[in-house]
Amino acid sequence: MSKKKQNKQKKSKAHQDADAAAKETSPAGQGSTGRMKKKEYERELRQLHGELVALQEWVKATGAKVCVVFEGRDTAGKGGTIKAITERVSPRVFHVVALPAPTEREKSQMYIQRYIAHFPAAGEVVIFDRSWYNRAGVEPVMGFCTPELTHRFLEAAPAVEKAMVESGIILIKYWLEVSADEQTSRLQSRIDDPRKIWKLSDMDLLSYSRWYDYSRARDDMFRMTDTSWAPWYVAHSDDKKRARLNIITHLLSQVPYTPVEKRDVTLPKRQRKGNYVDPHLPVREIPTPF
Repeated sequence: MSKKKQNKQKKSKAHQDADAAAKETSPAGQGSTGRMKKKEYERELRQLHGELVALQEWVKATGAKVCVVFEGRDTAGKGGTIKAITERVSPRVFHVVALPAPTEREKSQMYIQRYIAHFPAAGEVVIFDRSWYNRAGVEPVMGFCTPELTHRFLEAAPAVEKAMVESGIILIKYWLEVSADEQTSRLQSRIDDPRKIWKLSDMDLLSYSRWYDYSRARDDMFRMTDTSWAPWYVAHSDDKKRARLNIITHLLSQVPYTPVEKRDVTLPKRQRKGNYVDPHLPVREIPTPF
């Protein structure tokens, strides 16, 4: 038997299942033939970070309200994209919301009630790392709510989002799509890498087996909540670097910001030492092994 055939037989069952589903979400038409190199990515990201700071200053100056929703399959790269967006801007302006499971009290509330409290006020950008769309995805797929509750939510969501937009909120919704084969590779890397094992939950393993249930839930969500006032934007994320750059570029295009005029800043003179004397206090300094 040839070496090529032996390697083919060694392929895991999970990868074989992923291959069968990969065509459904292959990033057709993207035009890229390989993964983006780190240096190119960092160069482009540096430029985009400058634009995000300009957007931030415009939001502060104008009192704009921006709400960005990130949804997508497990391992699609939501967290990494959000980190890329926020790592050079102020947490006083950019707020990331990742709500835990609802409490018993929250379960008795109107479903979207606990999310409304986190909507942006003037001068804020709020990023939801998963959102009220849990009711359209993970909850029905994992059996946390009934089909009737999901359908009721899907009927109501466009009206709620229209009210958000009419109140002055710039609402942008992203769905990150990863291929089945790439999802398998990323989950396997979490299993193999002790630095990533914390990212792997029993829920991830169970949801992995329900690829097509998630596909159906996603399709229903798009069908009923993709509106002219709050459309869904899909980003293919098999190449994480390209996906982050594409999303940030698109996000910037959706907010009508203009660069705020740069202030002419000169550092003032530092005060004279005068009669100040270094006290030589017995402070505990950290070790310096490096």
